[in-house]
Amino acid sequence: MKLDTSSYYPKSHLEESENPDNDEKIVKSDLSDQSDQSDLSDQSDSSEHEPEVPPTEMERFVSSVSTVISWVLVPLLMPVYGVMLAFGLSILDFSPIGIKLTYALIVLAINVLLPAVAILLLKKAGLVQDVGLNERKERSLPYIMCIICLVATGIFMQMKGAPHWLVMFYYAGATTGLVELIINQWWKISVHCAGVAGIVALLLHLEYGDYCLPATSTWLIISIALTGLLGSARIWLGRHTLSQVLAGYAVGFCGVFFLMSL
Repeated sequence: MKLDTSSYYPKSHLEESENPDNDEKIVKSDLSDQSDQSDLSDQSDSSEHEPEVPPTEMERFVSSVSTVISWVLVPLLMPVYGVMLAFGLSILDFSPIGIKLTYALIVLAINVLLPAVAILLLKKAGLVQDVGLNERKERSLPYIMCIICLVATGIFMQMKGAPHWLVMFYYAGATTGLVELIINQWWKISVHCAGVAGIVALLLHLEYGDYCLPATSTWLIISIALTGLLGSARIWLGRHTLSQVLAGYAVGFCGVFFLMSL
């Protein structure tokens, strides 16, 4: 009687060679598995390297216009636009041209040149990767510097006897910046939209002030239109979502309008 040793002895190569059909099946299955794997890898490689559809001429044009709008209405320029509108559309319009130019240059130096130089130094030190400050984590130090500059501008205006509403415009800008700084720790709010909404609040205050020029209504309409264009541009460029844009509008307008009314 032949003993069954298959359960505790390894198979012999001689026994395997007695079944050539099985060997062929094993080889064929191995080859088919390898071919299937190669097909899957080829498909994954082809899907990863699919060519991207280039933007159309219209898309490139809209992106270029959106970039220009974003730089023309950059938040650093809002204090300068504010003093220009204040001297052109209020009782301050009677000031000599030399006084208007001097104030505009001082506001420009404090709120544009100083922060711009500071941002460039931060970029050189590696603390900021992009001067556009598109990353949320890079905005804290520039926020603080801009807040300090706005407070300094408000103190300067107060010392020079500027109207109370103009002084409060800069203090309101600093307060709005502080709110944005706090929000920025968890969420990327649109500073562009907050800044231009502050200009709308300034013009609305001038529209219903004691002294109002006919051009104020025109500039108010223009500023509202630019506000909408700027928000659309920031969304188109992928810098902000709709909720971040709307939040910027709300913080900028409410902060400036209500503080100027104090």
